[in-house]
Amino acid sequence: MLLEVKNLSVAFENDEGDLHTAAESVSFELDRGETLCLVGESGSGKSTVAMSIPRLLPSPPSHVTGGEIWLDGQELVKMPVKELRHIRGAKIGVVFQDPMDALSPLHNVGDQLMETVLLHRDISKAAARAMALEWLEKVGIPQPELRLKALPHELSGGMRQRVMIAMALMLEPDLLIADEPTTALDVTVQAQVLRLMKRLCSNKNGVLFITHDMGVVSQMATRLCVMKNGRIVEKSTDPAAFFKSPVHPYSKELLAAAS
Repeated sequence: MLLEVKNLSVAFENDEGDLHTAAESVSFELDRGETLCLVGESGSGKSTVAMSIPRLLPSPPSHVTGGEIWLDGQELVKMPVKELRHIRGAKIGVVFQDPMDALSPLHNVGDQLMETVLLHRDISKAAARAMALEWLEKVGIPQPELRLKALPHELSGGMRQRVMIAMALMLEPDLLIADEPTTALDVTVQAQVLRLMKRLCSNKNGVLFITHDMGVVSQMATRLCVMKNGRIVEKSTDPAAFFKSPVHPYSKELLAAAS
């Protein structure tokens, strides 16, 4: 199994030092070649769980208060930060909801893609630039040579998201975490980005896809977990059966709201 999350609990500390639980006893598995959709409304805890895997939540105020996270036989919760830095990017890629929050506004796209490679690979700057150009072509960005020199704000929302996908996948990570990656896109661009992710992801990696959109789940999921109030209330390894006959009342509400 590629990813095993076992009884994960995460809490956030307020100004008075009190802890408030955001995710409680969350468990799921994901193997290579699978896409697990973690679905639920805003505030359900799905992004908290996803960002806890590569430990991208600032601590404090966040605290993992229980559980384990295993990636390809390595436990991440107790892993020293120095070792974890080698895992991020190389073994775990992340596509964020808003690339403007993740991309530096001060550096061009090419430099940011090259930096991703140079941090994890012992290659020349020329080779890193060639990789950056190759991946801009792979994600379908027109005039990739020109876009290498562009700042993020000079690109459309759809293009920025494609840059994020390139950045996340160019090191061929074992696990791709996509946190609401199409929410800010219009319907046409969303469909293009989803098709792109399905095409670029392979049997060599697993995808954890965070979404509140049941339409996206129907397109992407090979298995799914429904979250409400920080807990998983329903799991399915057969999305078609889930859409036909969900079990939990909350799952039924989500499907009814999407129809």
